[in-house]
Amino acid sequence: MREKLNENPIAQVALIAILAVVGVVIFIGQSGGEEEEGAGATEATVAVAGTEASATATGATPGEAVESAVSSLEAGAATSAATAPPATVPTPSPPKRLVQAYESGKTVALLIVNPRAIDSAFSARASLLLAPYDDVLLFIVRAKEIARYAAITVGLEVNRVPALIVMKPKRLSHGTPQATVDYGLQTPQSVVQAVLDANYHGRELAYHPN
Repeated sequence: MREKLNENPIAQVALIAILAVVGVVIFIGQSGGEEEEGAGATEATVAVAGTEASATATGATPGEAVESAVSSLEAGAATSAATAPPATVPTPSPPKRLVQAYESGKTVALLIVNPRAIDSAFSARASLLLAPYDDVLLFIVRAKEIARYAAITVGLEVNRVPALIVMKPKRLSHGTPQATVDYGLQTPQSVVQAVLDANYHGRELAYHPN
């Protein structure tokens, strides 16, 4: 046991965590001097305070019994830690300027680019066509900064660049953010069309080819 703790830092941490909250109850099983099989053995029950976790073990001495019980709890704790699902990491809020633009009713266009790629360079140039429009706010973001916009990109499963993301104005999305993503080289026409599509409000007719 001592060699295991010396060689395994994880076991050391687990043991320290357990002993910090452990309550130990020792039952000495001796029967009035009668010699029976197993006479003189000590039983120890170790319980983690505030939880239902507990373990019982026996040993020749009280110390060995407690050590065995703690080992059982330690093994159970390690198994639980290994099988526990990872904690959910909250996504950061988008930049304040983007949130304000969306809340004010503007159409938000977000272009994720790789500055070293020619298709990203052409897409960025094409998207500048949106700059003069007061009701559209354009963000051109390098791929390495995409984490700042995770609240938008994660739901769309953005997985390559260039990626043009256009958010539907709040007045048309009924307060629930909605966005589309288009990949690949963008032209002035495709950028404008994406914004027009985001602002469309009317019936959507199914296409039936002849």
